[in-house]
Formats: sequence, C-alpha cells, structure tokens
Amino acid sequence: MLSDLKKTLLAVSCIAIVFTACKKNSSDEPTTPPANNNKGIQLATDAKFGSVLTDKDGKTLYFFASDAAGVPTCVGGCETAWPLYYSADASTDLNLNKAEVGEVTRADGRKQSTYRGYPLYYYAGDAAKGDIKGDGVGGIWFVAKPDYSLMLANAQLFANNTNYTSTYAVGTGNTIYLTDSKGRTLYAFAPDKNGVNTYTKSTTQEGIWPVYESEVLSVPSAIAKADVSVITVATIGKKQLTYKGWPLYYWISDVKRGDNLGIVIGKGPGLTWPVLQLNATVAPAQ
Repeated sequence: MLSDLKKTLLAVSCIAIVFTACKKNSSDEPTTPPANNNKGIQLATDAKFGSVLTDKDGKTLYFFASDAAGVPTCVGGCETAWPLYYSADASTDLNLNKAEVGEVTRADGRKQSTYRGYPLYYYAGDAAKGDIKGDGVGGIWFVAKPDYSLMLANAQLFANNTNYTSTYAVGTGNTIYLTDSKGRTLYAFAPDKNGVNTYTKSTTQEGIWPVYESEVLSVPSAIAKADVSVITVATIGKKQLTYKGWPLYYWISDVKRGDNLGIVIGKGPGLTWPVLQLNATVAPAQ
C-alpha cells in the first residue's frame, strides 16, 4: 500500500514538473505586439510639454508662427527640415477635440492637416517616437498642443494698405507678436496700467475692443508663463488675460485670423493700440 502511494506521488510530481516546464517554454516564446489601430492625429503626454499632438505612430507635430493666418508658408527648402503632415483619416483619439481638426490645400495643390487652423509639420531632427527636438527652433517653431492660451505670429504688420515694421515705421519685415490660440491678433491699450484695464468702461467699449477671455493654460516655450495672468474687468464682469501686465484686446475689424488692422487706430504722437510684441516692456505700475 505504502509502495503504491509513493508511486502515485512520484507520478504527480513528474506531471507537475512537465507542466511547469511547458508553461515556462510557452512564456519564453516571443509574442506578437498588438496592432496599431490608431488613425489620424493623436494626443500624447510628454513629461516636459504635457499634452502634445502626434501622428498615428507617435511622431511629434509642430506649429509654425509664420502660419498664423492659416496659410502654409514653409515651402521649398524649408520643407526639408519641416515636412508637412497630412492624414485623410479622422482621429481615433477619443480625447481629441475633432472640431479643431481640419485641412488646407497648399499653393502647389497638396493637402496639409491643421489643428485650430494651424498647418501641422514634422521636424526632420525627430528620429524616434516621442522626440520633441524642434520646439523653439528659430523662436518661431513650437510643438503642437491642444491647450495653448496664447500663440505667436511672425508676420507683416499691414493696415490702410501700408506695410509697417516692428517699430511702426513704413516698411517691410515680420514682427513677432501675440495672438490667441487660433491666430487672432491681440493688442495692448497704451494708457493701461499693470494689471488694470482703463479702457473698458461699459459694453460699448467692449463691443469695439473686446477683451481676450482665457484661462492661463499652456503657452509656447518662447513665452514665460510667469508673464501671463488673469484680471477681472468689473465693468463688464469678465476675466481678461494679461501679458507682462498688459491687458489683452481684440480689434472688432480684424475679421479673420492674421489681420492686424488695429495698429493704425489712434496712431499719432504715440501708438494707442499696438500689437503686443513678445519683447514688450512690462506695463507701468498704477
């Protein structure tokens, strides 16, 4: 009887050893990675930049400040470093605002995907998924994000059929200035004080130079986030974003993104409504 019990235990042990060996062997076999079913623009999270836009394979996408008007301006040799991105597929990312995704037809007939009206590009220096080496290049290329409070335009100032330089002299040359997240030009009111809107007395003024309402979310890396704040305009009960203490406004006659027609309003000995340039001085204290 005892001998039979020993034989039974030995047989069970052998079966257990064989089962364990088989389990180990099967786990050692290489597994097929899951298929990438992503389509269109995707959102990824980066430790430094937070939420960023990528293609379906995780390659980073970028905005170009010179495209503030929504027209692709990176052409010719520029495309070697900054290839355009286009996908005809709708995004499968459930966290992406699909209403912000679009496309534009370039001058040569090719299509290019856009987000919030900004044409999207790759950076040739990004070799691998997750690389973000193109942000800040030239002070005018920025990683594409879904949550910018402000953006920068690198564009010609043009009003009354006249080109102006960054010093508002007649002439050509791009100026780097602030826009909202969809490329609409933002202005300062020269008499304002640091953190104080002195212009908006009622809804009448608000209807001519609307305040820019926004929370402080993300800003391009060329802008110090500490320079951006929010004030309350008590006369109209609205919040207004500020940069270096300057309250930010729209001009009602800028009907499309890229317009900066307000620069000549009140132009005289001193400019009353300048665009707010990146290198603006801090607003004066009260």
